[in-house]
Amino acid sequence: MSAQNVKEVVKEKYGQAALRVASGTGSACCGAAPSSCCGSESVDPITSGLYDELQKSELPETAVLASLGCGNPTALAELKPGEVVLDLGSGGGIDVLLSARRVGPAGKAYGLDMTDEMLALARENQRKAGVQNVEFLKGEIEHIPLPDNSVDVIISNCVINLSADKDRVLAEAFRVLKPGGRFAVSDVVVRGEIPSNIRRNVELWVGCIAGALEETEYISKLAQAGFTAIEVEPTRVYHVEDAREFLTAEGIDVDAIAPMVDGKFMSAFIRARKP
Repeated sequence: MSAQNVKEVVKEKYGQAALRVASGTGSACCGAAPSSCCGSESVDPITSGLYDELQKSELPETAVLASLGCGNPTALAELKPGEVVLDLGSGGGIDVLLSARRVGPAGKAYGLDMTDEMLALARENQRKAGVQNVEFLKGEIEHIPLPDNSVDVIISNCVINLSADKDRVLAEAFRVLKPGGRFAVSDVVVRGEIPSNIRRNVELWVGCIAGALEETEYISKLAQAGFTAIEVEPTRVYHVEDAREFLTAEGIDVDAIAPMVDGKFMSAFIRARKP
C-alpha cells in the first residue's frame, strides 16, 4: 500500500470514528472494523484503562469516547507550567485538553490532526471543557504547520506508527522542538522479528498497531533525526489470548502462531531529547 493510500485509509477510519462519537452511536475504536474494537469494547486490551477516573471527570464524555490511543502520554511526559505542548494526531482532543490543564494559563497546548471530523469534535470538546489555552491545527504530522524551535514538548498517542513516512515525522518533530525540548510519546512497538504474513494478521486485529516499528529500529530512527537520551519503556504488552476470538474468526490457527507473536507487540512510552 502506498503512503498516500495509507493516509487515505487512516483519514477515513478516524473520520468515521469521530462521527460515531459525535452522533452518540458508540465509542471510537482502533480495530480495523467497527465491530472489532481491538476485541470487545468492554475489555479492549489496547485502549481500556489508560486514564484514571479523576482525569476523565475533568473532560467531556465525547473526548473520552473518542480516545483511540494505546497509552497516556500526558501522565508520563512530566509537563510543567508555562510549557508549549504539541500533540501529533490529536483526535478528539483528550490529551490536548489534559496537557492544557497541566501547563496552565501561561502555557499552550496545540493539537494537530488531518481529519476534519476529528478536528470538529475536538473543538467542540474544547468548548465544553471551557479550556482557553488550546489551539487545534489542521495538517499532517509529516508537515507540521509550526515554526522551527517553537515547542517545548511533543506528545502523541499511538499515531506515529500509522504514518507511512516515520523518518519525516521524526525530522519534523525535531525541527519544531526548542533546543532541550522533549519528545514524549506513546506508540506501539514490536520487540524482535515476526514473520510478515503473521504480522499482517495481527495488525488486522487492531488497526492501531499497523506499521509498528521494531524497537531497535525506532531507536535508530530517532537517533538519525538528531535525538539523544532515547528510552523505550514498555507500558502494556499484548498477548495472543487477547486476540484469540478475532484471529480465529479470520481462519488463523492461534495456537500455531502464538509462540511467534505472544508478548512481542507492546505499547511503549518513548522518550528522547533535542540537544
